[in-house]
Amino acid sequence: MPALAEDERQAAVGNTPVAALPQSDAEWMVWMPDPASVARPELAFVEDQEDRDNYEKYYYFHRPDTDFATALGDLRDCDAHARGLHRGSYYPDSSAAMTQYGPLAGAAGGLLVGVVADAIFGPAELRRKRRVNMRRCMFFKGYDRFGIDEVLWGSFNFEEGNGEVTEADRQRMLAQQALVASGPRPTTQDLGL
Repeated sequence: MPALAEDERQAAVGNTPVAALPQSDAEWMVWMPDPASVARPELAFVEDQEDRDNYEKYYYFHRPDTDFATALGDLRDCDAHARGLHRGSYYPDSSAAMTQYGPLAGAAGGLLVGVVADAIFGPAELRRKRRVNMRRCMFFKGYDRFGIDEVLWGSFNFEEGNGEVTEADRQRMLAQQALVASGPRPTTQDLGL
């Protein structure tokens, strides 16, 4: 199993030997790969209505005349703003329940409903907030947004919700996103903010 993980790690960064990759989270956060060593994600797909309906979730960025290092810095900056967002609380206002059922029953009921609601809606809300923050941040940095198929998007993007992505995976995917953001201009229509 470790050999497979190493092969997958190698594939994500192209020709970079695994031994040359960062070893700690702090090193990954400042890692500056050679753009030629980063695996270029596939962007071509045949668009259908389902794709168009999902462009609020599945997209990538591009800015003309931007070099790889600048794009990676911009993506990292926006990722830092979107990382570890406080999701808020889904605990309902239990004051009405406490009045009707007494303090202990009202508080316990509110807590139980809140925990269940948080388990159901919390991860989706985290993903939504991350997407909104990334879109706004990259928009204000002058990047255009282009829609992409969900499966292709998943090959070089990550979502946080039920768990966190490792720093190594996060930085490898941000490098792939930077390669796209600084590469040739897409031929599809810009989606705007």
